[in-house]
Amino acid sequence: MPNLYPVLLCGGSGTRLWPLSRKSFPKQFVRLTGEETLFQSAARRLSGPGVAAPMVITNADFRFIVTEQLAEAGVDPGPILIEPAPRNTAPAILSAILYLAERDPEALFLVMPSDHVIPDSDAFNAAVRAGMAAAEAGAIVTFGIRPTRAETGYGWLELSHLPEGGTPRPIPLKRFVEKPKAAAAEQMLADGRYLWNAGIFLMSVKAALAAFEAHAPSMLPPVRRAVEEAKSDLGFLRLAADPWSEAEEISIDYAIMERAANLQVVPFGGEWSDLGDWASVWREGEQDAAGNGTHGPVTVMGCEGTLLRAQSEAQELVGIGLKDLVVIAMPDAVLVADRSRAQDVKEAVAVLKAKGVKQAETLPRDHRPWGWFETLALSDRFQVKRITVHPGAALSLQSHMHRSEHWIVVSGTARVTVNDEVKLLSENQSVYIPLGAKHRMENPGKVPMVLIEVQTGTYLGEDDIIRYDDVYARGQGAKG
Repeated sequence: MPNLYPVLLCGGSGTRLWPLSRKSFPKQFVRLTGEETLFQSAARRLSGPGVAAPMVITNADFRFIVTEQLAEAGVDPGPILIEPAPRNTAPAILSAILYLAERDPEALFLVMPSDHVIPDSDAFNAAVRAGMAAAEAGAIVTFGIRPTRAETGYGWLELSHLPEGGTPRPIPLKRFVEKPKAAAAEQMLADGRYLWNAGIFLMSVKAALAAFEAHAPSMLPPVRRAVEEAKSDLGFLRLAADPWSEAEEISIDYAIMERAANLQVVPFGGEWSDLGDWASVWREGEQDAAGNGTHGPVTVMGCEGTLLRAQSEAQELVGIGLKDLVVIAMPDAVLVADRSRAQDVKEAVAVLKAKGVKQAETLPRDHRPWGWFETLALSDRFQVKRITVHPGAALSLQSHMHRSEHWIVVSGTARVTVNDEVKLLSENQSVYIPLGAKHRMENPGKVPMVLIEVQTGTYLGEDDIIRYDDVYARGQGAKG
């Protein structure tokens, strides 16, 4: 039996779940439905004999979030490929195919989005196993979800015939159906030969290469060069930027799936959701007798069919007499929408981005490889931050051209470098960093270290950083 490689796509921005999910920290990394993030659940979903460690395709901004969350979940990853720029799913998947072709050309691989909810991993594994023989024989196997409603937000799959019995088995695909109008969705739901398209694909490396050679041959040279010229960087594999930029920006559906004739579908009857908007989060979550879903410090009075979610313990969200609404309260942004208009949140984010509103893409909490920080107060010439540094982690050795800083340790122990002086600071101790001084903070302890940073100066932007040494090899700039 060939090896089976899970391939996790982990670069999306999840704008339909704004303001909780944003470009700087999208929904796959958020705990939306339980103790694990969606990404962590996806990484642990596929298991059993012959299943390799999950392979991840992401971007540079998320690379340390990926490794941190995998470590939290107890998952030892396979290769982590870093896209130089987003080019949609076809080039990303092709990079994984070409990587595997050089190392295990007889392998099978399963492409999965990292932001779906599939609670029954055993049933999912059974569906994957049911498709492996067809994939070994050269078919491209996709997975269809048995529909429970006339959903207009998903693509659909038309099968060649009705599924028979309860055991999952591959059925030839007749055609893909784009997101339908309501009337068409009702007809497909009643027909029985249609399934939701889960966007999960199983195939052999050989069949995948043949499909690209037949249907997207122009993509092969630039992506092959990007893989061949890739550089190892702190355990990641950075695809080469110049050839990558020449690859067509296109989805795997349009590039391959809708053109290939050798597709088969395994029906999956277990629970599934792509959590594509707040309406789906409301459906998947627990509800009270009136159909209300709540999360965080929320008080509900006389509401029906409403989702209310507060993300900060410093807030109290109160809903009175609301019906079929979505109300999401963040410290820096609030969304109030009719539940039936949940798909329009993506358009609202585009409007905010065009207006230059920073909340369109960034969260108050900024995640870095060493930990995170958030701004507590900001004015023209000062900024106050709370900074949390992971055990054993260190910020870069750096200096600033336009600001000085004062650090006060709140908890834990900090090892602080200021020019040539290195010293340890414990709780309630502080240090001053003059403008232009080379400085660094480290956490030498075994518990998180928290400090308050007070900045003063003429310019307080995150790009006012000159790095001299960095264990995370981020280069210059705000994030590198």
